[in-house]
Amino acid sequence: MSEKKLQVNDLKVSFRTADGLVQAVRGVNFDLCKGETLAIVGESGSGKTVTTKAILGILPGNAIVESGEIWYEGKDLVKADESAFQKLRGTKLSMVFQDPMSSLNPIMRIGPQLTEAMILKGHMSKGEAKKRALELMADVGIPEPEKRFRQYPFEFSGGMRQRIVIAIALAADPDVLICDEPTTALDVTIQAQILELINRLKSERQLSVIFITHDLGVVANIADRVAVMYAGKIAEYGTVEEIFYEAAHPYTWALLSSMPDLDTNEKLESIPGTPPDLLRPPKGDAFAARSRYAMQIDFEEEPPFFKVSDTHYAATWLLHPDAPQVEPPRILTERIKRMRERNQNES
Repeated sequence: MSEKKLQVNDLKVSFRTADGLVQAVRGVNFDLCKGETLAIVGESGSGKTVTTKAILGILPGNAIVESGEIWYEGKDLVKADESAFQKLRGTKLSMVFQDPMSSLNPIMRIGPQLTEAMILKGHMSKGEAKKRALELMADVGIPEPEKRFRQYPFEFSGGMRQRIVIAIALAADPDVLICDEPTTALDVTIQAQILELINRLKSERQLSVIFITHDLGVVANIADRVAVMYAGKIAEYGTVEEIFYEAAHPYTWALLSSMPDLDTNEKLESIPGTPPDLLRPPKGDAFAARSRYAMQIDFEEEPPFFKVSDTHYAATWLLHPDAPQVEPPRILTERIKRMRERNQNES
């Protein structure tokens, strides 16, 4: 078995609001192995970013970690104080945020933004830090690093700014890189380049990557394993092949059915309704109210995880031995058939 770099056990995070406690993360469990990419997928508000901010200790002031454990190098980060996180953030654990313009200081040249952490945390001289920064800029595909080192963020394209943010995150050679929807604001061509860059850096540096996204099309190109989140919980997890070809949860079916597909002219499926209010989470399966496959028990009792394979689990009553046999949406089964045929032809 691969070495586990990070383990999250029964993590629960809530936010104090004027209306009460919003239960944003409601008992999340996963682990991250050395050199793998775990994609966390789900709609906005499903708890993806909150989970990773808890790992980094950067939750806002109104957040409460109600219970759970986050194990890294034998230490439970839930119990860590700010001084401990200061030593880990940017060195062992790094994050690439969604919008590079809000991550970079618009009135500060790129060079000092790259070297700042190296000087403070890597105890390098300014000369050593600049040399390292230029190497990193070249490594992430920035042309003319010497010239770009002296420029401001507004002089870079969106894709180049995101490359700079990735370079900053890698400056101290972290073990774990968390990418929070790093390609959302980019066009498709640049998005593919950034994904290829992250994949290459992961392989070369043996990075462990958590990749947050709402786009399953992105997941196919970058993930080893996938955790599908809904309403603060993981609804299904498995290898990327299991999630794409053998998904078992109706929410995963709905996400896959809503993906654009160039091989068909069929109308895309949409997911009816909206996610539940986590001030008052629903009883039973949180997705039941939006699911065409919901049974009476879904509104009464929360489903446990059922084992599909040694690496694949889903929290749905449809996997109970007494549940009726149902088929995934036709648009999804036909898409899977086309993907299998394409893979057979390519091989």
